[in-house]
Amino acid sequence: MQKVDLSSLFVRPIKPEEEDTWDELMSRHHYLGFNRLVGKSLKYVALLHGKWVALIGWATSAFKCAPRDQWIGWSAQQQYRRLKYVVNNQRFLILPGVRIRNLASKTLALNVRRLSGDWGAVFAHPVVLAETFVDQKRFSGTCYRAAGWKALGRTRGFGYRSGKYYYHGQTKTILVRSLRPDARELLSAFFLSPELKGDEWSVDLNQLRIRGPDGLWERLQRLKDPRKARGIRHDQTCILAVAVCAVLSGARSFVAMGEWVQSLSQKQLQRLGCRYHEDKRRYIPPSEPTIRRMLQTIDAYQVDETISTWLDSHSEGDAISVDGKTLRGARGRNGQPLHLMAALLHKEGVVVSQKEVGDKTNEIKAFQPTLRPLDLEGKVVTADAMHAQKEHASYLVQRKGADYLFTVKGNQKSLLQDIKMLQKDDFFP
Repeated sequence: MQKVDLSSLFVRPIKPEEEDTWDELMSRHHYLGFNRLVGKSLKYVALLHGKWVALIGWATSAFKCAPRDQWIGWSAQQQYRRLKYVVNNQRFLILPGVRIRNLASKTLALNVRRLSGDWGAVFAHPVVLAETFVDQKRFSGTCYRAAGWKALGRTRGFGYRSGKYYYHGQTKTILVRSLRPDARELLSAFFLSPELKGDEWSVDLNQLRIRGPDGLWERLQRLKDPRKARGIRHDQTCILAVAVCAVLSGARSFVAMGEWVQSLSQKQLQRLGCRYHEDKRRYIPPSEPTIRRMLQTIDAYQVDETISTWLDSHSEGDAISVDGKTLRGARGRNGQPLHLMAALLHKEGVVVSQKEVGDKTNEIKAFQPTLRPLDLEGKVVTADAMHAQKEHASYLVQRKGADYLFTVKGNQKSLLQDIKMLQKDDFFP
């Protein structure tokens, strides 16, 4: 084999006009031949000094693979729902006449580095684990091992065709490559991570205390149930916990909440306190109409304060922003646009407290009530120029043990002038 400088090696997805050439080369030179890649797929080419030297094909992962599933540690239901985040290297071909040392392992390493991003751009979700099956009678899998792949065991010699499994007796070595360090944790987590869903507006439920001391369940149990006892099937705490977790997972409507809870496993429904049906021997989630009726009758302000303080207890950040906002399309009892004063975590962007600003008051008067339920000890509160008030500063420092950072503009002329007159030496004695 030649020893060649591979610094100019480049791996990229093929262009539409290159697909026929890619297919023809793979069909002619790969020992398995080629017809098509199964399911979702991406085709890549490796170029060295502008010349094609290798072809790689990725597609939908194997539906069943016991060593892989045991290594990940996911349940059968998790495997069924999260299999799309695993991708299979179905074809890898070094083109005829190309014999360059370390080319195969370098090509694989460059490809997996960009694979998840490319997959997300095409199919709207990332992949976090790559797998492949190596025929040990033909190959040792050295290039995969050199590129950081891990051998998990051997297949049992079954194939899948026309919706059925059949025994062909050709066992293969299973190798996997994590595309990010926490791949196994993401795939086996109790709840689906927002990072896999590609939803920047949802929260990772795996990081929040739902059950246990001072968890969401315990806090929601303190709320009074407004329903009449007769005919109640689902516990109020369960319905509220489902609604909260659905919203934190990205649900933005009653229908979305109903669909979210219907997608949960039995273990997840049990954790959320759903009703166990003795005859059906399974946990039954509340329906969308049940969730809707509960949220329309419960005291919204009590629920909001309960959830806000619960979320605040999980915050690792030290900064909270206070700001007013008018809700688009929402109207108060007087028919006027609904205006809220909100406190949100800088790091997570999650609202942890909010109060309605009535038409007979203003944001300044809503500042302290908004922050009252929060533990602000040692934190920094930021706000715009409207809240550059002595009373706010005194409240934060003396009552809440917090620091503050306020914008100063023309509404505080004397203070603004004093700030403009400051010199560097005034800050560094």
